[in-house]
Amino acid sequence: MTIRTILVPTDFSQSSTLALDAAKDLAQKFQAALHLLHVVQDPLSQSWALESYGTMPADLLKDLEQMARKDLDKALPKARLNTEVGAPFGKIIDYAKAHDVDLIVMGTHGRGVLAHAILGSVAERVVRFAPCPVLTVRAK
Repeated sequence: MTIRTILVPTDFSQSSTLALDAAKDLAQKFQAALHLLHVVQDPLSQSWALESYGTMPADLLKDLEQMARKDLDKALPKARLNTEVGAPFGKIIDYAKAHDVDLIVMGTHGRGVLAHAILGSVAERVVRFAPCPVLTVRAK
């Protein structure tokens, strides 16, 4: 197996930070390029959003993307940094396909069975549908 490109989707959680650490080690061992991706979920795409917020400021998504870019740059300044707007699962899969990613390294929250059934799992869907192997890292 040749690993030239590693994608690390991040939500800036503890498990994402641990995944980034693991990916940095792998990137160094394989001399692979490291890509960081943060997907900004459009708050209005959530069923609860319109009831909670009514109307949203016009530049909200731009502001969320700019904040995410700053956080990505702090996390790993020399990596290829990307932000996308949309559903995390779909954007991660699309990015991996578009950039010929060889390995995805991502954190998983390790929720219990009930929370998983209610909330679903981005990591699980990525594992099932990714065009490449996926390494999941869980915070203890």
